[in-house]
Amino acid sequence: MAVQTPLRARRGSRSEENARGLISSADRRRTSVRFSLRSVQTLSLLLLAFGAAPLYWTFKGAVSPTQELLRDPLALWPAHTQWENLSRAWSELQVGQYLWNTVVLVTGSVVAHFVVATTGGYVLSVLRPKWAAPVRWMVLATLFIPGSISLVALYLTVLDLPGLGISLANTPWGVWLPHAASAFTVLIVMKFFDGIPRELFEAAKVDGAGPFTIFRRIVLPMSKPILAVVTLLTVMNSWKDFLWPLIVIPDTEKQPISAALPRLAETAEQSLLIAGMLLAVLPPVVLFLIFQRQIVRGGGGFTGLKG
Repeated sequence: MAVQTPLRARRGSRSEENARGLISSADRRRTSVRFSLRSVQTLSLLLLAFGAAPLYWTFKGAVSPTQELLRDPLALWPAHTQWENLSRAWSELQVGQYLWNTVVLVTGSVVAHFVVATTGGYVLSVLRPKWAAPVRWMVLATLFIPGSISLVALYLTVLDLPGLGISLANTPWGVWLPHAASAFTVLIVMKFFDGIPRELFEAAKVDGAGPFTIFRRIVLPMSKPILAVVTLLTVMNSWKDFLWPLIVIPDTEKQPISAALPRLAETAEQSLLIAGMLLAVLPPVVLFLIFQRQIVRGGGGFTGLKG
């Protein structure tokens, strides 16, 4: 017991020291350090408030009467709250239908991203055939090509799919397949796979596991953090994508909410339009708040898996 007590005391002091952070109590008592900390905290709060301001003004405008928005647009809160604007936007502007179209397009894009990113990263990082190195450089080179340059070629390809002679225009496949070819997601998944210890693959091969078994039972279970990050990034990018769905899906009944709202702005009442914008913004925001811990964990695993 005489030996255990000092050890526990030292462990307790270390945990308390770690809980305090990087700045010790002695440094915190210094005027310059205290002033710097308060300045940084105040600036951080102001930046957070500034970042949340658009969401607040969207919420305020969604429950405000149109006349009040036009008369006093800078009011902090409407004098007469109209919560029915949300239900009216859902039904009159058909926001529910456009949100459903968005969910269909986003879900397909996530699945396509997942398949291409995981299989491409697995081939380039784990299997490593002879042609892996030049393919890596070609995939990296596509990041330097602006999307507007390849827009016409991509649209012509969708109109007449090479080898099949069919058109994917006005179908979800016209959005899913182009979204699947993302060099960024392939590269970050490949980089994460590079950090998985090679001894695991060698041991699996000794036990008779093939490439597909290694991919399914070792690589994918160990890559859940980065796959969660890739999935959320895909959801965010697909949800806000405006130009490509507008071009490839000319039928207004099949368009997502991002392409429908600018068209509705020409005729819709302003308060109902802002209510539709709020309904369009809420799903990705809620999704991010729910999975923010997985995002942080995935980013940390991506940078420090080998450590």
